[in-house]
Amino acid sequence: MRHEEHEKSAGPTSGASGLPGSTAAVPGGPPTRPGEHAAGPGDQTVASGEGASGTWPAPVRKPTGRDVARLAGVSQATVSLVFSGSEAGRRVSDATRERVREAARSLGYRPQAAGRQLRLGRSGMILLAVPNILGPFFGRVLEGVHEEAGKHGLAVVVSSGWGSATLADAATTSRFDGLLICSPDDSQLGELPADTPAVFLDADPGTDRARPTIELDVAGGMRAAVEHLAGLGHRRIGRLRSTHSAYTFRVRQAAFEEAVGALGLEVVEFGVSLNEGQPAARSVAHRLLEHPDRPHAVICDDDVVASGVYQAAAELGLKVPGDLSVVGIDNVPVAALLAPPLTTVDLPGERLGRAGVAALADLLRGEPVTPVPPLATSLVLRSSTAASA
Repeated sequence: MRHEEHEKSAGPTSGASGLPGSTAAVPGGPPTRPGEHAAGPGDQTVASGEGASGTWPAPVRKPTGRDVARLAGVSQATVSLVFSGSEAGRRVSDATRERVREAARSLGYRPQAAGRQLRLGRSGMILLAVPNILGPFFGRVLEGVHEEAGKHGLAVVVSSGWGSATLADAATTSRFDGLLICSPDDSQLGELPADTPAVFLDADPGTDRARPTIELDVAGGMRAAVEHLAGLGHRRIGRLRSTHSAYTFRVRQAAFEEAVGALGLEVVEFGVSLNEGQPAARSVAHRLLEHPDRPHAVICDDDVVASGVYQAAAELGLKVPGDLSVVGIDNVPVAALLAPPLTTVDLPGERLGRAGVAALADLLRGEPVTPVPPLATSLVLRSSTAASA
């Protein structure tokens, strides 16, 4: 028997700009240099904009290829060949190449990447498009992306709140060498130019069969969560599911329905917009827990929603897990910090990010990409679940 109610879905949140990228925090004032001390009582200070001349030393001139050529006793063209990374550079003898590199090291010379990238027709940047940059799971994905991108000499820009038009624009400009598209909502997908290197993460493998897709075994994780609660004797399961149309949530829902059907469990189900975060989850959880025949166990579509259930339970005088067993999905850092720590399905976001960049790097080198089996998930048992009373 199924009782189902719905919350109105909100669209994906937008980033800070049309195509948001990474930002860096800028300290409020200049740092204290070696040999200096911070201003204290009695010290004379200069207001911003006054007496600025001479405050900072002139920048030291960076060594150039001409400086390296002079020190190594070779032509500037030879220096360019050594650092070009091209086939022509291999014609320089080993002895000359080592002499040039030693001169560069002694001068602290760094070859200009921009020039090499311009010759290769590359920007050296890839775009990671995620539906909600504030979602903790996507922080796990980004960690893996950054780690693997560094191995391939690639920089990463992150975009949130993108749509099909924004993605198509990114694909048709020279800003990015390739795209990583993570957990896309149906409305965010459109036709990408055939020559755009792109990899889909946590997406429907039928989205674009011409491009690699790397999946997570979210269905297996959901089945494990349902079977765990059933094994504890729970016969009536609450469910807070995402209202968004992304493939990953459709798979979770299908796996949940299959598992509860096979085990003959009853379900009380509510929809919640994940982009609205814990406040929305708390509100919907109140409705679930105030249900006339409330369940004593609940499965949430992510850990942030689970934290909203914790809050609603506490406000209603219910204890986790004594009165209510709670299971989340994602295994983001907050899951272990909740009281009690949350039982949750671990989705290996870091592995997903690393695998995505490795596949994209193969595409950029013009190499075939070996299909990757769905990445295994696992149920992390903590103390938010207990046997049914």
